[in-house]
Amino acid sequence: MITDPTITRIGQGVELHHHRGQRDAARDLFAQIWDDIGGEEGDPLHVCVLAHAMADVQDDVHEELAWDLRALAAVGLVTDDRVAQAGVTLSVAGLYPSLHLNVSECYRKLGDLDRAREHLELARAEIGALGDDEYGRLIKGGLERLTGLLGDST
Repeated sequence: MITDPTITRIGQGVELHHHRGQRDAARDLFAQIWDDIGGEEGDPLHVCVLAHAMADVQDDVHEELAWDLRALAAVGLVTDDRVAQAGVTLSVAGLYPSLHLNVSECYRKLGDLDRAREHLELARAEIGALGDDEYGRLIKGGLERLTGLLGDST
């Protein structure tokens, strides 16, 4: 169970976007949280989770990629102890497949297929950190879909 108030607020923004279709409201909430945490200087877990969510509400793929890359940079500073302290059930290793999947998708949209394939491979390399649960199946399905789009059979 999530115990970190900032992660809970980010979850409220995700709820606005994914379940209520209120993308602009989610983006506004994420921007407010970004300011509250001190931007990229904030707690790396907060930066990672928030940037990952913020990427999903961008209208421009270049902005989406910039947010995804912020999330990917921050995750390297997150520890499993910090994740557990926040009440997040995933390990740090379990965050990487989704982050690389999103970065790969952005590069695909931008036509940079070499970078897209590079991040797809990085996501695949970390897929073992995911369980056979709803989240794990979601990410694995995304990897399969992107593999098909990239015409990559490996």
